[in-house]
Amino acid sequence: MMTVRAPRQPIDVIVIGAGIIGTACAEALAARGRRVTVIEHDTVGGGATAAGMGHLVVMDDNAAELALSSYSLGLWKELVGDAPQRHEYSRCGTIWVAADEEERAAAAAKAELLHAHGLACELLDAAALYRREPQLRPGLAGGLLVRGDGLVYPPKNARILLERAHRDGALLMRGRVRAIEDHGVLLEDGTRLQAAHVVLAAGAASAALLPQLPLQAKKGHVIITDRYPGFIQHQLVELGYIKSAHAASGDSVAFNLQPRPTGQILIGSSRQFDSTDTAVEPAMMARMLKHAIGYAPALAQLNVLRCWTGLRAATPDGLPLIGPCAARRGLWLATGHEGLGITTSLATAQLLAAQIVGENAAIAHDPYLPARFAQLRAAPEAPLHHGARAASGTPADDVQLSASAGMALL
Repeated sequence: MMTVRAPRQPIDVIVIGAGIIGTACAEALAARGRRVTVIEHDTVGGGATAAGMGHLVVMDDNAAELALSSYSLGLWKELVGDAPQRHEYSRCGTIWVAADEEERAAAAAKAELLHAHGLACELLDAAALYRREPQLRPGLAGGLLVRGDGLVYPPKNARILLERAHRDGALLMRGRVRAIEDHGVLLEDGTRLQAAHVVLAAGAASAALLPQLPLQAKKGHVIITDRYPGFIQHQLVELGYIKSAHAASGDSVAFNLQPRPTGQILIGSSRQFDSTDTAVEPAMMARMLKHAIGYAPALAQLNVLRCWTGLRAATPDGLPLIGPCAARRGLWLATGHEGLGITTSLATAQLLAAQIVGENAAIAHDPYLPARFAQLRAAPEAPLHHGARAASGTPADDVQLSASAGMALL
């Protein structure tokens, strides 16, 4: 990787964070001709991106979630194109498993909604469910197969997106942001960088840089097994998962199995609130495994290779923050995606880029605007944040780099 001391041109956009959201934003903005610098202190595609299961799933808890996730799945299919192996992509589909007749009725309602939005799905009775997934325990009522869902390997795709951004001139800078300023950032080593726009895409770490953000950390565990090709064919999720995903408090587990292209099985999921300790907790791991075995008993005979954790960044209403933030001049947010960051990364990037450059996006951006939360709305005029330069009389696109720093070309 070749390094340079500083970009040769002024920066239009600084993106904080090189996870799947940050790299997608960098790619979308660089493709529109913006001069982008991505700042990351750790591994590209690390953090929640590396911890996630990589499920590309249409979610329909509300209209805004359905619009964002379905739009993004279409973008993922375009990105993958005819190179699924490069992206470690599999169109495995999702089966939402119904444990009883009440849940099967919920599956039928879900099917009706997805059909109304042109999404391919099939309601399964018990016999059809077991033909597709014989490892499931007896006595289940059926389920819903959503054919267009898939999976990818998230860290690799973050790198792919950053490579695409680099081809359009984007740079990667290694460093840790200490503070966000008006039209710029202050790094831990004292370097100040300025740009017309700053995009905060640091997931759960975003709140450390901007404490007024309405974000709550949700810790999750993931388990991976040895290779067992053909053990399951589809992503399997219990219909009760939705209750777990949107719970406002308390620890919870839900049945979620994923067949990796390697033949391994990913086992999820769990949620713990307001914990930033990323250590694996044996009690939570055991609880999650017990619940999963209750749905697929043969899991008890498989070898577990390792377990890890990650932190999801969740908002009070379950929708991400995508758009301008009045807390700093020139600041934009792309964070708060909870468990849908991989799925909705590409749509998030398109919505954000469209707002920054003044384009019309494919879907309305209003439901995701940060200003829906009072603390993120514009406040009365106040002195500039300490260390920031006054922007009056300076066109936004002419804000200059104020210090040299170590840069890396991808």
